Amino acid sequence: MSLRVAAYALAAVVSFGATASAQNLTLAVGAPVTSLDPHYHALSPNYAVADMLFDSLTTFDAKGKIIPRLADSWKPISSDVWEFKLHPGVKFHNGNDFTADDVSFTIDRVPAVPNSPSSYAVYTRGITRVEVIDPLTVHFHTNGPYPLLPSDLAQIEMLDRETHQGAATEDFNSLKVAIGTGPFRVVSYRNGDRIEYERNDNYFGEKPVWQRVTYRMITNDGARTAALLSGDVDFIDQVPTSDIAKLRNDSRVRMSEIAGLRLIYLYLDHLHDSSPLITSADGAPLPKNPLKDVRVRRALTLAIDRQAIVDRVMEGAAAPTGQFLSIGAFGSLPDLQAPRVNVEEAKRLLAEAGYPNGFRIVLNGPNDRYMNDARIIQAVGQMWTRIGVRTQVEAQPWAAFVARAARHEHAAGLSGWGISSGEATSPLRSLLATINPQLGWGGSNRGAYSNPAMDAKLAESLQTLDDAKREQLLREASQIAIDDVGIIPIHIQKNVWAMRPGLAHAARADELTRAQDITPVAQ
Repeated sequence: MSLRVAAYALAAVVSFGATASAQNLTLAVGAPVTSLDPHYHALSPNYAVADMLFDSLTTFDAKGKIIPRLADSWKPISSDVWEFKLHPGVKFHNGNDFTADDVSFTIDRVPAVPNSPSSYAVYTRGITRVEVIDPLTVHFHTNGPYPLLPSDLAQIEMLDRETHQGAATEDFNSLKVAIGTGPFRVVSYRNGDRIEYERNDNYFGEKPVWQRVTYRMITNDGARTAALLSGDVDFIDQVPTSDIAKLRNDSRVRMSEIAGLRLIYLYLDHLHDSSPLITSADGAPLPKNPLKDVRVRRALTLAIDRQAIVDRVMEGAAAPTGQFLSIGAFGSLPDLQAPRVNVEEAKRLLAEAGYPNGFRIVLNGPNDRYMNDARIIQAVGQMWTRIGVRTQVEAQPWAAFVARAARHEHAAGLSGWGISSGEATSPLRSLLATINPQLGWGGSNRGAYSNPAMDAKLAESLQTLDDAKREQLLREASQIAIDDVGIIPIHIQKNVWAMRPGLAHAARADELTRAQDITPVAQ
């Protein structure tokens, strides 16, 4: 290992000259981080930075396969009990031992984190009790068979009972308790700007090459590319779609690409009986919310030219979709292609629903979170206006947008969901299941969609150990939500990174940008 690191170091010094060294890495990401508390906000950028500082029991490899991390092995020992064996000798950054008691504490903490905009509780609600057998053995009791437990636990970073008992989210952000078992320690955190890390030389796993890492948040697309080309940073994610072709032919840059797992979709207000953000065509209040009529929702989805968005807005860095997963993923519908735009049918449905003259609506979205997010809602707004739904588009910084979304203040909004597990359970539980804090369902259900028939299929799938039967149940649940237009899928992103030539990157389908996935190479 030491010889390999030394060889990497020499190669990187030769490659980077004065702008970087094998000991230091500066990377820039396009989405802001909202917290260092690993249980506060289920958001990919948050999980990426947490995954450098903390560890989960299991984890996903670059293609979404479950592999060991803090747990060496796991198995069901009865229909409602899973046994996990922990890796011995793991220590937190403060020297405390990681034990089964810390696992029990962590599982109890997750659903109790206050004011979470998108709770991680969905990943712990399947657990009814944690039984500590010995310091390295844990039994998870579930309410009947629960096949998703190893996958769910990949989402939960482990904490230290002694350090984190009673700790608030603010204590992580102030670095008072920003202590994990992960490959890096955090040195400084400037909200919205950067995070500084240093290598954890006592890490139990493969130690990263980098001694220090600067994790910068540059949400402006042009500024992020310029920072790479000027040598100000070594690596960027969310390569602007307008720059992809140019950078592929630039000898100063190396690209890393993979088909992604992020769904970009629109949510609609299923909660309110009327909304000030939806009015008649002449601006008068409406007595009822038109979005509660499935014919209106179908009209809105038929008005969207997904291929045009992929071609003109995303410039090919996405694939149009009419469902929640790429075809071929577990639980996807194998024959369901993206719906084609049909303006006349959309107008007919609106008239049938009682809106021959359409209506007015406000479409919200972020302007600094997803690739081309503000441009996507502008395009959708124009497409909806074409069928008579006159659309006012409002784009905001992510922090302001998501706070309003969590309070269900939007009539319609654009969001994204990274399906790290690669299967349909993830979007169904978080985006479409009826909001239920006890079950942990609907944590990111911004439109408050609810369909008991879909919930029933989902619940049955979560207690089905036979994979073939479980996949069929997930397909049936998905079909119910698609037919009912619970949300409007638009496209699935491709993940594209760019870096200096002396770097190599293990591209991840879950789009996480982590320093441990970047290594220097000889040119």
